[in-house]
Amino acid sequence: MHPNIKAGEFYVTLIKDVHLNGELTDAIGLFKSESKDTFLKIHTRSESFDIKSDAGININKLDKGCLIFNQEKEDGFMVSVVDRTNKETEAHFWVDQFLQIQQRSDSFFNTEQAINLCKSYVHRQLPEEFDISKADQANLLNKSANFFKEKENFELAEFAHEVMQEPELVKSFSEYKSKFEDELDVQISDEFSISQAALKKKQRVFKSVIKLDKNFHVYVHGNRDNILKGFDEESGLNYYQLFFKEEK
Repeated sequence: MHPNIKAGEFYVTLIKDVHLNGELTDAIGLFKSESKDTFLKIHTRSESFDIKSDAGININKLDKGCLIFNQEKEDGFMVSVVDRTNKETEAHFWVDQFLQIQQRSDSFFNTEQAINLCKSYVHRQLPEEFDISKADQANLLNKSANFFKEKENFELAEFAHEVMQEPELVKSFSEYKSKFEDELDVQISDEFSISQAALKKKQRVFKSVIKLDKNFHVYVHGNRDNILKGFDEESGLNYYQLFFKEEK
């Protein structure tokens, strides 16, 4: 009934012998098609061709889909879902109101949300509470990225001690975690195994870029001590000094 939700065709299928986590299981597929493509039908005659157009569903472009696997029944069944047609608020109608599904609180979910938490804290909360430079923000993101890459398990206390380090930052981060969870209605475990799949998916989150007017973008990947910020009184402009061994 939502004015922005398109009409379409809905399909329910039973799929046998699906390979999932090394096991064979059955699945129910729920698919909705909201758009049709025009395609050509070509019929060969003796010395000519008949060409007609028709409208149909492009099997390479799934609008909305859901696979309900016959596993983890005690928790409500495992589900895989996609919605490619609605990227904004309307997407919640397919997931929340129609399918009424919830995110699994597994290592993938916790890793993904913890990375989102780090990004949100560095970009939103830090500048509000502390007088911090873009270079220092980039440094915290890089330290966060290295923690997730080098560790097999995430422990909140260890992360705060190694990445945030300063007591006031540790306290601020802990408080923001609670605020972040309340705003997004999620619960991030204090301890979990780090999912490499989630880390790979969210890798771009850790990209540290300092945008200088419309002239330069500085990508910061490593040592914070090799970038210094200053102010030139003669020109009235800020500047960065970059120290490096070789130019590539």
